[in-house]
Amino acid sequence: MTIRAVVRGVGHYLPERVVENAEFEATLDTTDDWIRSRSGIERRHFAAEGETTSDLAAHAARTALSDAGLTAGDLDALIVATSTPDLTFPSVATMVQDKIGMGTGFAFDVQAVCAGFIYALANAQALIASGQAQRVMVIGAETFSRILDMTDRGTCVLFGDGAGALVLEAAEGAGTPADRGILATDLHSDGRHRDILYVDGGVSTGCSGVVKMQGREVFRHAVEKLAETAHSALAKAGLTEDDVDWIVPHQANLRIIKATAQRMGLPMERVILTVQDHGNTSAASIPLALSVGQHEGRIRQGDLVVTEAIGGGLAWGSVVLRW
Repeated sequence: MTIRAVVRGVGHYLPERVVENAEFEATLDTTDDWIRSRSGIERRHFAAEGETTSDLAAHAARTALSDAGLTAGDLDALIVATSTPDLTFPSVATMVQDKIGMGTGFAFDVQAVCAGFIYALANAQALIASGQAQRVMVIGAETFSRILDMTDRGTCVLFGDGAGALVLEAAEGAGTPADRGILATDLHSDGRHRDILYVDGGVSTGCSGVVKMQGREVFRHAVEKLAETAHSALAKAGLTEDDVDWIVPHQANLRIIKATAQRMGLPMERVILTVQDHGNTSAASIPLALSVGQHEGRIRQGDLVVTEAIGGGLAWGSVVLRW
């Protein structure tokens, strides 16, 4: 018998304000066609004034609980992946714990930038497999619009705000690739490349800072590393690319997503895409895409799903799960 973390419920939330590419044309040397051709992004959502990361996360959490048919009191743990917390501390997770009325259990944040949700899933699987928790809420939530240099067309047009959440529950499996739940995880980081994607702020500078990125270098590392980590996770699970029903990648850039799918030998028809509507929502992008994929009726129970992401650090990884 093997204990797996099985998806019980899923949900997401997007701020009301939609920012079309054309909105940037008034202030930047850019066009809708330029942004689409280089990123695949057509629009993104920006949080309203006073709307925080914990607000977005709490909305997504309530939707996921409703989808699971559970209440906040049924949760043992809550993990939030984010790089844009409301405050330095306390954690966004404890704020969400309060906002949704989760009066017991424990909550904490994970920070691995765009790979944060992958790292959070790995932590949730470990908690469940070890018996420390039976039900874990995992959320990816970001308000990246607050850390963008709106004069830098190379970064500010790429990012958006949003949140996605999964409820994971312990379930017994046979220990085979046919089990439902998380079948394998694969995590990596390499701090030697930290300067190609970072925020130039923090406690050492006294300001929150803005995103700085060497786009070509990030692209090169992403295409190389994402296919490798997906292949590694599949091998750990005793599976191959031929077994995959859906790739749900980090939604950073359409060209990266296409190149990764090509390296894995999978057609784009088996890739869940939301980048065109959401932009890069960092740690929120994978749970957002998972939620959209399920609610559109594409991801169904029993489907084999591969998720992968890379972000600042560099940090990257993948998860193989059967829905």
